[in-house]
Amino acid sequence: MKASVMESYGGPEVLRCQDVPDPRPRSGWSLVAVKAAALNWHDVLVRRGGYRSPLPHIPGADGAGVDRATGEAVMVLPSLWWGRDDSAPGPDWEILGDSRPGTYAELVAVPTECLVPVPSGLTWAQAAALPLVGVTVYRALFTRGRLRAGESLLVLGAGGGVATMAVSLAAAVGARVWVTSSSKAKIDKARELGAGGGVLYGDPGWPEAVRELAGGFDIVLDSVGLWAESLRVLRPGGRLVVLGASAAETAELRIRPYYFGQYDLLGTTMGSERDLAGLLALLERHRVPPVVVDRVFPLAEARTAHEHLEGGSGFGKTILEP
Repeated sequence: MKASVMESYGGPEVLRCQDVPDPRPRSGWSLVAVKAAALNWHDVLVRRGGYRSPLPHIPGADGAGVDRATGEAVMVLPSLWWGRDDSAPGPDWEILGDSRPGTYAELVAVPTECLVPVPSGLTWAQAAALPLVGVTVYRALFTRGRLRAGESLLVLGAGGGVATMAVSLAAAVGARVWVTSSSKAKIDKARELGAGGGVLYGDPGWPEAVRELAGGFDIVLDSVGLWAESLRVLRPGGRLVVLGASAAETAELRIRPYYFGQYDLLGTTMGSERDLAGLLALLERHRVPPVVVDRVFPLAEARTAHEHLEGGSGFGKTILEP
């Protein structure tokens, strides 16, 4: 089969399309003929060596395709062996594409329990883009964040897959949503998904500016690591939900304002199969637009796709198609 393989850690140039052996079938696993694979920032960290993946390695967590055994159109849940405790993953938990070959290939082997039918009406690209960001955002907003209709939510960033999914899901359940962004154009696109507006984070006073717009937020969804700034926009008793550190690896917080503010600081990651079931049920109950697809590249152009993702100019998900 054809696959995008990295033989070393580094920049996008380490991704090269090669012929590799097909994965071997085994009990409890299914082979999926990949029709589309979605890129995530997680893949960039894998490529850079952040997860010490074995080399040579095929990255890729998200995918959709055809189950070779049944002929069914399926999506891949990249969260493997979460366990039965919904509060946190168990010791065997891993993400597809970290230590095992991922979805940047014509075929991928996946535990059968991690396959679900593709929801009706989705293209292959939209189906591939749904599981990782969908489950991650569902867990962040609802399982961990306890978001309810009528509450206010600030999403840091407006262009990536997590942000666009967060705006869509929160608006669908009746929350009031705002965003931050590097460009007015992305804020305008977020409005089309249901956001009420946003501010440019290049302005050092953006926390005060966005707080003035909404009067304080019940929840801030922070995928970049700006904890101190996020706390400045929360109302008393608000929740800061953290799921990334793309802008900062450390944070310094003033302790007294934190506890006098009665704030919750909630860490979260990709979720379990129960979170996926909750996401699919939400999509059944509410009118939620499909995942925003920004650009589609051939599998052989994985390097270019990663360059596009890291460039930060896109709005929505970047897709590879074998």
